[in-house]
Amino acid sequence: MPTHHETRTWRPPPLVGASGAAVPWPVRRVLGLQRHGGGDPTFRVAADEAVWRGLRTPLGPATLVVAARPSEGVVVTEAWGPGATWALDSVPALLGSEDDWSGFSTDHPVLLEARRHHPHLRLGRTGLVMEALVPAIIEQKVTGQEAFAGFRMLVRRFGEPAPGPQAAALDLHVQPTPETIRQIPSWAWLKMHVDPPRSKAIVRAARVADALERTIGLDGDEVERRITSIPGIGEWTSAEVRQRAHGDPDAVSFGDYHVAKDVGWALTGTPWDDDQLREFLEPYRPQRGRVPALVAAAGLHRPRRGARMAPRGHLPARVTRW
Repeated sequence: MPTHHETRTWRPPPLVGASGAAVPWPVRRVLGLQRHGGGDPTFRVAADEAVWRGLRTPLGPATLVVAARPSEGVVVTEAWGPGATWALDSVPALLGSEDDWSGFSTDHPVLLEARRHHPHLRLGRTGLVMEALVPAIIEQKVTGQEAFAGFRMLVRRFGEPAPGPQAAALDLHVQPTPETIRQIPSWAWLKMHVDPPRSKAIVRAARVADALERTIGLDGDEVERRITSIPGIGEWTSAEVRQRAHGDPDAVSFGDYHVAKDVGWALTGTPWDDDQLREFLEPYRPQRGRVPALVAAAGLHRPRRGARMAPRGHLPARVTRW
């Protein structure tokens, strides 16, 4: 039976650059937030700059390709699989069309300058909670190298190839279902370098996956309460999910190794801790997440002079390539 296939063209609202000329919709910048490391098997950028994603939608797996056509002022989208229609319906929100900066204002000169240089920052939302939550839990309290490797192994071993005739050539995959996650044995998690505290949190989340998906559209504080009610999931992980799945501009990744330090250094020349960051951001509620986003977009971060955090050595040393 042929794989379901659809194409659509989306004409986003026009964006105007500093010179007054029209600028293209920032497709790759917006979608880049959804990528978990350069080897993410659910995310590919093709030679023609089109972005390919393997999704697990409420209607089933889908392959979604998004390509900007600046000369025409449109975004061309294409999808395959049972979830193709859902994936195409999600594109405007995914690309940040619903993101509203009108409530954000600042008088800090660094932030004003960052906003002037990056007037078209957009926070998209996928509407897919488990898609964001699983890699976020894997990324808890470990190096990026270790986290991204664990996520790759999980998807390759327990996910599935993305649908469509071209996805195989890109080696594109879809994350495993919650049902599959619930059945992964403890030894398999260890082979993926995911320790028991994190693997147990992922399995707990998979047991209530349907309820978590229903948090889309809820107030950010309520989303936080529901996500963090799962043992092993804290404030940092919740914020990572709220940013990606819910498009919440108030979500801040408190507890991150870099965020507070980098924002403090960018704005005052002195790295901050989380308490200092909270105090500074309070007047920006309910758009506190805009501040770290502007700092990151401007490429402002404290000098990295120290040695990188070393990967942990108490898990199996042999990396299995799945």
